[in-house]
Amino acid sequence: MDDQLYLAALKIISLQKMVEVFKTNVEEMAQAKRIIDLLLEHFPGNKINFDLHDCDKILRVEGKSFAPEKIMILVTENGFHCKILE
Repeated sequence: MDDQLYLAALKIISLQKMVEVFKTNVEEMAQAKRIIDLLLEHFPGNKINFDLHDCDKILRVEGKSFAPEKIMILVTENGFHCKILE
């Protein structure tokens, strides 16, 4: 019975989505679209969007598998600041 509970818990965990919110300095929609397209190449199947009206120029990533550190690297390599919003 313990093995069945363990497997059920693993299945639930694997179905959960992660959400991470980043503070950026992306200002324009064209820039945001370029970054979203880039991130979707690396993390397909995730939901990625910006809120450029927010003072922190929020980048939000939601999905089952992505690496926040890699997101920060990719955004930074493309000329923008990006850090996890605390």
